[in-house]
Amino acid sequence: MLMGQMMDQPLLISTILDFAARHYARSEIVSQRVEGDVHRYTFHDCRRRAMQLAQALQALGVSAGERVGTLAWNGYRHLEAYYAVSGSGAVLHTINPRLHPEQLAYICNHAEDQYLLFDFCFLPLIEAIAPHCRTVKGWILLGGPERMPAATTIPHLLCYEDLLDAQSGDYVWPVFDENAAATLCYTSGTTGNPKGVLYSHRSTVLHAYASALPNVLNVSSRDAVMPVVPMFHVNAWGLPYSVPLSGAKMVFPGPALDGKSVYELMEKERVTFSAGVPTVWLGLINYCVQNQLKFTSFRRTVIGGSACPPAMMNTLIDDFGVEVIHGWGMTEMSPLGTTGGLLSKHLALPKAEQRKILQKQGHAIYGVDMKIVDELGKELPWDGASSGSLLVKGPWIAASYFKGEGGDVLEDGWFPTGDVASIDPDGFMQITDRAKDVIKSGGEWIGTIDLENIAMAHPAVMQAACIGVSHPKWDERPLLVVVRKPGQDLSREQLLAHFDGKVAKWWLPDDVVFADALPVGGTGKVQKNKLREQYRDYQLPSA
Repeated sequence: MLMGQMMDQPLLISTILDFAARHYARSEIVSQRVEGDVHRYTFHDCRRRAMQLAQALQALGVSAGERVGTLAWNGYRHLEAYYAVSGSGAVLHTINPRLHPEQLAYICNHAEDQYLLFDFCFLPLIEAIAPHCRTVKGWILLGGPERMPAATTIPHLLCYEDLLDAQSGDYVWPVFDENAAATLCYTSGTTGNPKGVLYSHRSTVLHAYASALPNVLNVSSRDAVMPVVPMFHVNAWGLPYSVPLSGAKMVFPGPALDGKSVYELMEKERVTFSAGVPTVWLGLINYCVQNQLKFTSFRRTVIGGSACPPAMMNTLIDDFGVEVIHGWGMTEMSPLGTTGGLLSKHLALPKAEQRKILQKQGHAIYGVDMKIVDELGKELPWDGASSGSLLVKGPWIAASYFKGEGGDVLEDGWFPTGDVASIDPDGFMQITDRAKDVIKSGGEWIGTIDLENIAMAHPAVMQAACIGVSHPKWDERPLLVVVRKPGQDLSREQLLAHFDGKVAKWWLPDDVVFADALPVGGTGKVQKNKLREQYRDYQLPSA
């Protein structure tokens, strides 16, 4: 075979920061700090400090392939760790601080973290887990000497800024195989212990390239991007890589994710694009509605993690002029798999028809292939009606879990997502349910997402979750668990009447339960496994 005659340069994460620091040197990185103030500097500054951190880790004896953990909010120091750890050849392990302390200790031990960097607000959490983390040689507090505690039970506690100040920053990124491990993320672990997904430099850079494309997130140097999705949640959906790659301004919200804080930072920094899960946007929308506020710069958002309720999408588009990009993916997919958008032939359609398309999870992005199969593994047609198990493959999709957990996970080279979906003739995929959440009633499937979306379209409903509960005749029937909006009065009968004509009668929920809140996991998703446990013995009226 005749080979090309191009330069052979590996796709390494360090090259992204090098590019941003050289070609977009003065683009800003703004951070709402844990300390309470706002910090701002440039990509040029970020690179210098990341190289100082890489030197510091080298001085501490961190070797290529060893894991360095982080327990931190979205901010400039966390971004420095993203590049310093991976760029030096070690593996960045981002840890979700919202997990239970026992799970945190398990993850640290399973990853064999050598050092762990943490925001000082997590000091009590670190004191609780430190005695149980067997491999951690030292704990690095992300702050200056003024933040170091006078007394603590944490052994080998180090100061981040002191470590950087001791280094010159005269560092040269090592060059190595682009397939080397770069970052490690663990699944949310709703069943059993979380499993690790080990990304490579190659997979991460390819994902960053693809995610910035116009049909995906459309990130450019004209944007000011606020990743509200946490940097410990699948690398903030790749934004710490795709934003520097594009030269855009970065705005980090830190721990302040309430509606007021997010709105004020967006307005002050002229944020044009953001990304987050539906629960965050719910808080932002409620704050804006209650205070009769509009956005002056915020023009588009990608919503993922769980399905965006149509009512939320309509509110953002119609009331606030914000384009909503529906995204879907998984930790095992780095995470992006599809994003929503219209084709040119859709632009002349009535608004209602366009919204139906936008409410789907969207079109596969380059680098991802997908198919739906029946229970025998036979591929189903892309007709928009056939529904089956969704499988995916591509260069940034996991082939196995860290340390071989779970054994051989692929099915003939495809990764089973655990989602049930349909795909229409134009290639738009729609999740109808998680395989573990689908309700099987009388041998037929009932999709819970549709029922939840209809419920949340009611003006008195703030949140809704649908689960299957036991039924003596039909095996399972739908139970709707609902959180009312503050001050709203809504009865079971009124909500069920809202479903009239919107779904088949046998899909109608058998009952409604009103709750003060729904259980939400560390990534912002409603924990239906906890609802199923809570209502395991619930007696439906029809039973």
